[in-house]
Amino acid sequence: MGLFQYSYMQHALIGALVIGLAAPALGIYLVQRRLALIGDGVGHVALTGVGAGLLLNRSPVLVAVLVATAGAIAIEVVRARGRTSGDLALALLFYGGIAGGVLLVGLSDATSANLNAYLFGSLITTSLADVITIAVLGAAILVTMIALRPALFAVSHDEEYARVSGLPVRTLNLLIAVSTAVTVTIAMRAVGVLLISALMVVPVATAQQVTRGFRSTMTAAMALGLFAAGSGVWVAATADTAPGASVVLVAIASFLVVAVAGGVWRTLRRRSTPAPAPTAEPSEVVLGRS
Repeated sequence: MGLFQYSYMQHALIGALVIGLAAPALGIYLVQRRLALIGDGVGHVALTGVGAGLLLNRSPVLVAVLVATAGAIAIEVVRARGRTSGDLALALLFYGGIAGGVLLVGLSDATSANLNAYLFGSLITTSLADVITIAVLGAAILVTMIALRPALFAVSHDEEYARVSGLPVRTLNLLIAVSTAVTVTIAMRAVGVLLISALMVVPVATAQQVTRGFRSTMTAAMALGLFAAGSGVWVAATADTAPGASVVLVAIASFLVVAVAGGVWRTLRRRSTPAPAPTAEPSEVVLGRS
């Protein structure tokens, strides 16, 4: 714990905790919409923005936010108009984003170390300005996801019902798309564009093992994301491992522990519950009455 007396470790911890809260708060809507992999697609588009920023000598994070937002809006418009299926739209994001990113990074003077920092995260290089950006945008995402929870849940659960209820379905869908793009880009420094989708989905999947209601699942997922982020940073600091990979592996380990413990608990509960008493067959009841 003595490592956290240094400012760069404090910055790393704060940035990771903000992402650990914001990512599952958004991810629960993506899971509900069966778009768990959209974070990967937007992350690949964000990589194109990173390459453009490096090529133009501009802030890679800022350019990535703009490019990823434009890509997320475009793919949501295509999906909403029914011109292509959701999985095909995600495939376009995957292939086009990674191809554009590799091309632009190759044209720039960036080294492989700079590229890896955005692909897999580099918390120890997080500056105070990065922490402020992550905190402000992460808080905005978190507040939005919680404040608009009833409307966003309705849209994610049943778009037709939400439309009949008078909700602005298209606006809410675009809001989720833009929030996904912003979350992915601000998490580049903490987890990396290739791993942020896991932090959106895995805590939600873990929470679903032990909760039933939407609100309780959201709360548990945020708590698990916070735990995974903090524990992952501590593991990365003490074992000198990649921070993004450490955070994701802690989240996956939590899922496995909860899933196994839940399975054991259900098995023991079934064995301890007495079997119901046998009931008479319908034919026996009729004969008895006659």
